Amino acid sequence: MGNTKRRHTAASRKKAGQRPSLHAKGYLGALILLFAFIAIMSAKSRWESNKTATTEQTSQIKGLEKVITNPDLDEIIVDYAGMKISFNPTMHIPNWVAWELTAAEANGTEERKDKFTADNRVAGCPTPSDYSNSGYDRGHMAPAGDMKWSQLAMKESFYMTNICPQHKKLNAGSWKRLEEKCRDWAIADSAIIIIAGPVLSEKITENIGENKVCVPKRFFKVILSPYTNPPRAIGFVMPNGPVPGGMQATAMSVDDVEHITGHDFFSSLPQQTEQTVESQCQFHKWASIK
Repeated sequence: MGNTKRRHTAASRKKAGQRPSLHAKGYLGALILLFAFIAIMSAKSRWESNKTATTEQTSQIKGLEKVITNPDLDEIIVDYAGMKISFNPTMHIPNWVAWELTAAEANGTEERKDKFTADNRVAGCPTPSDYSNSGYDRGHMAPAGDMKWSQLAMKESFYMTNICPQHKKLNAGSWKRLEEKCRDWAIADSAIIIIAGPVLSEKITENIGENKVCVPKRFFKVILSPYTNPPRAIGFVMPNGPVPGGMQATAMSVDDVEHITGHDFFSSLPQQTEQTVESQCQFHKWASIK
């Protein structure tokens, strides 16, 4: 009996020694899971904080419409009520036109006047008659539809400083549809920055009218949505004529548009934000916004 008792006691001690080991393993596993959860939540918090900080930084930036113009081009900077224009007095068309479009402005009610006129304050500004019987439309860079929020802005959108010779199939086709999408994007995102103009980095071989207004072969548009989280941007370059494949076929990154035009867009953004948004071409994400 004595031996049996001793064996029983030894077995009990062995089992007693095992129990703390199992508890220790369970405790250690719980600690690992806890630390992993804390690490994941901390990383998520930092990521969300960084996104929020980026958006807050962007929303506080002034001069997002600023463009560093291709240095090979002549320019006169003209500020209007609803847009800023870099006008080329030797080519008689704008190098670029930049404006902010807010949701409220996109829903404006001012009626379109269709009264094209020269801005005689600007050297080299052509007249509406330069386009007569040319085979080209008087194509807006900043569309009248974006200026419905102000009588003055609407009137100034018809100044010839904002106009380029455009083929009808572009002006009434993909270019017009892109203008309409921009208004959708402004309403959805609260506001966007738009910069549009002719591609003047390539040789111009055609001109029209008494003032010999240059006829571009292509046009560009870049759009920045600075108040979304995170900010995003996209670019387009379209031929001055029919656009095979429409908007999607002409979509590209802002970096690509800069390479084609020689302009520098959105340079007021923080460097990291600028690099990120200008490298993107997420057409399907933009196209899905209603």
